[in-house]
Parts: sequence; C-alpha cells; structure tokens
Amino acid sequence: MDAFDYIIVGAGTAGCVLAARLSADGKTRVLLLEAGGSDRTLYIQLPIGYGRTFFDARINWMYDTLPVPGLGGRTSYWPRGKVVGGSGSINAMVHVRGQRGDFDDWAAAGNPGWGWDDVLPWFIKAEDHDHGANDWHGSGGPQHVTDISAVAHPLCQTFVRTGQALGFSYSPDLNGAQAEGVGTYQINTRNGRRASTANAYLRPALRRGNLVLRSKAHATRIVFEGVRAVGVAYTRGGQSLEARASREIILSGGSINSPQLLQLSGIGDAALLQSLGITPLIDAAAVGQNLQDHLAVSYFYKSSVPTLNDTLRPLAGKVKAALRYLVDRGGPLSMSVNQGGGFVRSGPESERADLQLYFSPVSYTGSPLSERKLLNPDPFSAFLLSFNACRPSSRGHLQIASADPFAAPAIQPNYLSTEHDVGQARTGIRLLRSIAATAPLADIIIDELVPGHHLATEAELLEDFRQRADTVYHPTSTCMMGPDPATSVVDARLRVHGVTGLRVADASVFPNLTSGNTNAPTVMVAEKAAAMIIEDSRFDFLR
Repeated sequence: MDAFDYIIVGAGTAGCVLAARLSADGKTRVLLLEAGGSDRTLYIQLPIGYGRTFFDARINWMYDTLPVPGLGGRTSYWPRGKVVGGSGSINAMVHVRGQRGDFDDWAAAGNPGWGWDDVLPWFIKAEDHDHGANDWHGSGGPQHVTDISAVAHPLCQTFVRTGQALGFSYSPDLNGAQAEGVGTYQINTRNGRRASTANAYLRPALRRGNLVLRSKAHATRIVFEGVRAVGVAYTRGGQSLEARASREIILSGGSINSPQLLQLSGIGDAALLQSLGITPLIDAAAVGQNLQDHLAVSYFYKSSVPTLNDTLRPLAGKVKAALRYLVDRGGPLSMSVNQGGGFVRSGPESERADLQLYFSPVSYTGSPLSERKLLNPDPFSAFLLSFNACRPSSRGHLQIASADPFAAPAIQPNYLSTEHDVGQARTGIRLLRSIAATAPLADIIIDELVPGHHLATEAELLEDFRQRADTVYHPTSTCMMGPDPATSVVDARLRVHGVTGLRVADASVFPNLTSGNTNAPTVMVAEKAAAMIIEDSRFDFLR
C-alpha cells in the first residue's frame, strides 16, 4: 500500500496549487489523484481553443442539472474539467478576484482570516502580473496575469465609451484599486498559452521526486479509522487501489465532486445515505447544500463595422490568425473572446456593484450551443452583450443519486427561486437594451438579432430570460465554510466538521459566491489553505 504525508484528491485549479506548495520543501511526500487524463492537448493550451473542450467527454464531466423550475423546466448543461488542471483547463481564462465586500462578508459570517485585507496578500502571492508588483499586484508568482487592453478588439473601447456615456466609470484595472466600472478583462495566459495552475504550479513541481501525480485515478471513497481520515480508495486501470496519508487528506474536486465524495464516504445527510445503502459516519446535512451559481443571458447584435466574426470565420482569416500566432504567439488565437465588461450597480440604491457585464466582439447565432466553435462564428459582423447578477440569493443543492461512485450526482441549482433574483434579471435586461441604445455602440448596430425587437414588454423579456439564460460555470459553496456544523461543512481552517485529518480546499468552501469569475478566488483559497496546512503541521510536530 502506498504511503504519503498528504493525499490531494483532484488535480484541478486548487489541487495543483496545493500539490506545488505542500511539496515545496522537497521532502514532504504528496500524492495528487486526478480522475481525468493529460492536459497536453492543442485545444486546451491554445487560449481560444476552449470552445472545443466543452463537449469532449475525454476531458469533461459533462454534467446536466435536474429540470429547473425557474427556467421553465429546462435543464442546464454544466461542463466541468475532468483533466489535469480541472475546470481551469477548459475555462475562458478570465481573471477576476471579486469585490472587497465579497470577502468581508465571508469574515462577517464567522470565518476569521477571510476578509479582504486577509486574502489580498494571497491573491498577490499567486501572481506574475503584467502591471508588475505594487499594492494590488504581484510579480514573480507562479500564475501569469495578462492585461489585454492594448490588444483587445477595438470594439471593446466602443463598449467602454458607451458605458461611460451611461454614467459608469472606466476602470483600467478591474482587479485593482477601482474594481467597479467598465473596462477590459485580464486573462490567465503566458506567452500566448493558457496559464492554468497545471502549467503554472504543477508542471514545475513535478520535477521534485516527492510529488506524485496519478491521472486517470478515480477516487471512490475516503478511508477512515474511527473519525480520522487515513486514506483514499480509488480505481485506476481497472484496479481497486488504496493510498494512505499520515498527515491529512485534502479534497479539491470542486463544487460537484468534493461533496459527492464526502457523501459516498458517509459524510452527509444520514437519511439520504441510509436510503442509498451507505452507512453514515457523520450526519452532516449541509454537505451539498447552499449551491450558488451565476446565471447569464446574451443579446446578439448585427454590426456595421467588422468584428471577430470577420477575422475568424473566413478560411483566409483563420490562416492569417494562425500565422500570427506562430510568429509571436499574438493575435486573436492568444486571447479569450470574453474581452470587455465590468461591474456596475443596477441602480442608485445599490450599495455596491451587483451586475457583471460581458462584451464579446463575436457571435454564434446560427448554431445550437452544442455545436458552437469559437473558430467558426456567424458569417456576418456581429457581437454580443451579456450580464449576470453578481450575488444571487437563490440556493440550490446536489446529492448523490446512487452509491455508485461513477454515477453523476443530482444537481438542482434552483435558479430564479427568489424575488431578488427575478428583479435583478429584469434590471439586467433593461440595462443591456440601454447599452445597445446608447452611442457610440448604438451608432454601429444594424439590428438586434437575438432576442429581437419583437420582444418588447417586461413580461416577454423575462420569459425570454427564463428560456435562454444559463450558467456562467461558477458553481460554489456546496461544502460551505462556517462555524456551525449544522449549516456548514468546514471551519475557517477548512477542516471538515466532525472528523480529523480531512480538509476541503476549492470553490465549494466559499461562504458566498464571489461577484465575478471564480478561478482567481479558488487559487487564492488554495494558496491560503496550503499555508494553513503547513502551519498546523508544524504546530502538531511541536506538540
């Protein structure tokens, strides 16, 4: 049987950070288990190639939710990375920390050490930022952050000027001193390649002999002696295997797989587990609860000036873009299509920014979601505007539907289940229409392609939202951090309530969904978690 100091389950965004940090001394033995395979493929490493990964079962869990009442009974497709790098290997690479108030709320909910002033140093530690080192950014950290403002599509500046005309401020750095306003998103790339934590943290760390990565190793159960976690059972190559950890086991499977593994291991709602033939170890009803996610809708507009459609649709344009990328790793293939956007207040009564905006100089109206490819957009000039509420109040849940560790869990996001969220949907729809009706963006719009001006009343537009809105791929909080075991899963040091030797460190521990994209906060959580684990280990040794 294999023996290690630490076992990390999941080589995703958080797991790669933890593996690198916990093995940094060259002596501590760390095993990293990943259910998926290698991330060394073209469409993962090429920034714009992520559109090809959303429906590839070789690298994607490809979950579907249960029917959602707030979406008229529709299900929602949830791609999640089943690959080294996890969802950070298939995402759009947008680097957003969130608002100061997001993290101050974490601390106020009974989680000391997680306020904005506490977490900012860990954001900085992770970064190698284009802006260099200053009060807001880091230099020399593992993960590069690229400022694309100088090379983004020119229409992004048209969007920014339109936002200013509506009274929104311009933010030159949405992760800096002015996180509110409109601007250009920063992205996680380095030299024109995806800067996932697999590339930034894990790859260099694997040169150490004390870190072992086992891919295509599907964790099936946490092994306990009494209430102490001592190992992980997993399957690999058709074999049932087990590894032991002398110090701790850390779950970093993300907001779907971490609660799933806890439930499979007897930590969850006792009645649910017993109904599935699983003997409960800890009656922990909060496992899988408090599920939060961002819900967005896009409006598509035909343009009188060229967009990325004109660059990426024609064969000649594809060849030109490819040659540019080969020469200097630049051009449209080196970026996400999510280029412009920002964080704005829905009204004067809002205490802080509560809507996130997206401007993408590209469109895909001619094909269903399952067939969209970022390198094959509409054959005419067009762009899209999107929004989502930053802090939805709807709460969903997930739970295992079977004792089979290979069966997908049942996911119910409960979108639009509160009046607050329905009101934010109405406000966001009006804002998109206002942006499109304001110069200079209005000056280049030929027509609203989707949903179209035939939908005009608030009731019609809200129904359209219910029919078309979907996830922004930001599920969090299913192993929520908090002081009360009745309502949370881990404490402020990310230790699972009721057991020893077991932590969770990924987006599932967020006490609240952050205001923006969740990859950067997940890196921060992992950086802080690694430091706490090392600190606690030294304390245990001294005792």
